[in-house]
Amino acid sequence: MVDLAYSAVLFNSKAAAEEVLALENEVNAMNYEIKKESLVAARSYEDAEKLTALLEIAEAAESIANAAKDLADLVITGFKPHPVFKMVMEESDKSIVRVRIEESSDLANNTLGDLLLVNRTGMRVIAIRRGSSWIYGPDKRTMLLPDDTLILKGTDEGADLLEKLAAGTCSLEDIPEELEDED
Repeated sequence: MVDLAYSAVLFNSKAAAEEVLALENEVNAMNYEIKKESLVAARSYEDAEKLTALLEIAEAAESIANAAKDLADLVITGFKPHPVFKMVMEESDKSIVRVRIEESSDLANNTLGDLLLVNRTGMRVIAIRRGSSWIYGPDKRTMLLPDDTLILKGTDEGADLLEKLAAGTCSLEDIPEELEDED
């Protein structure tokens, strides 16, 4: 969540920022559940003392989530970073995108290893949201399913291509297995 928030700021990605906000809401809900369950579980003063550490960890996690949300809010509200920061980021050819895999997409029901997305598009999957769960740092054995939401990092050209692939408006057959050298 923190990495995603920093990426949202670095690449001025509203999609990444929106994912951070959704995650922050989940952390808040989990923290509430931990507090509730701890109150129910504490039947004595000794029990309460033992549960204090758990509550402190939950509170720390919520503080981290709130800080990540604050970073994401900068992007959502259109905060303009210092001009030097902007110049550095403009020199980077990297971007963060979010795409949802449609049922008709060639990405659906294939592993990352089979798809060779990095080679074909220059985009690397950094996280996958599947329903309310997340897969961080997926590997070549990770299967992509319809309705998965992918967070990817790479080039603007690759981002456009991935959006078309995920929507099912472009086929893997249209894309070579290796990017052409531009030299």
